[in-house]
Amino acid sequence: MDDTLFDVAIPDPEPVRVVMSLDAEWYELMWAGEKDHEFRRRFLTGVPVEWFVYLTAPASKLAAVIDLAPAIEDTPEAIASIAERMRPGNGATVEPYLARDGKKVGYAMPIRRVREYEGFTAAELDGMLDGFHPPQGYTIVDRHPAWRAVCDKLVSTPLVRQTTVETPAP
Repeated sequence: MDDTLFDVAIPDPEPVRVVMSLDAEWYELMWAGEKDHEFRRRFLTGVPVEWFVYLTAPASKLAAVIDLAPAIEDTPEAIASIAERMRPGNGATVEPYLARDGKKVGYAMPIRRVREYEGFTAAELDGMLDGFHPPQGYTIVDRHPAWRAVCDKLVSTPLVRQTTVETPAP
C-alpha cells in the first residue's frame, strides 16, 4: 500500500485506548510466549489499540497495558485457524466462542508489547472511579474522564516487567 499522499508520508493512526478484562491464565500465556493474539467477538477495526488490562479474580486488579496491532476481521473459522497456529487445540475452543448466537465475524488482534505495573486493586479502582464494576466488553478510555485519569496514573508508575511479542507470519 502506498503510504504517501502527494509525496508526504501519512502518519500511523494513534492507538485507541480501551479498558477490557482478561483472565489471568491467558495473561500468563503472553509472558510464556504462548499467546500472540487476543480473540474477541466484537472489537474496533482499522486502528491499533492500547489495551488497559483488568485482570479478573483472583487478581482483581488493573495491572497491565498491552499494545495491539489493528484487528484482523474474518469468519470464526478463519480466526480459529489463527488460534490453532498459536496453540494446537486452541482453535476448537475459539471457533464456537466466536460463532455463538450465529455470529459470522470474529476478531484476532496481534499482540505487540505487554507492560506490567503494580496496578490498582478493585477496591482502589472503586474509590478512584466513584464506583467500579469489572469491564464487560470494552470501554473506550478517552470517552470517560475518570477512566482517562486512572489509565494516565497507571502508566506514570514504574514498570514491573515488559516484553515484546513476535507474531509469526501466517
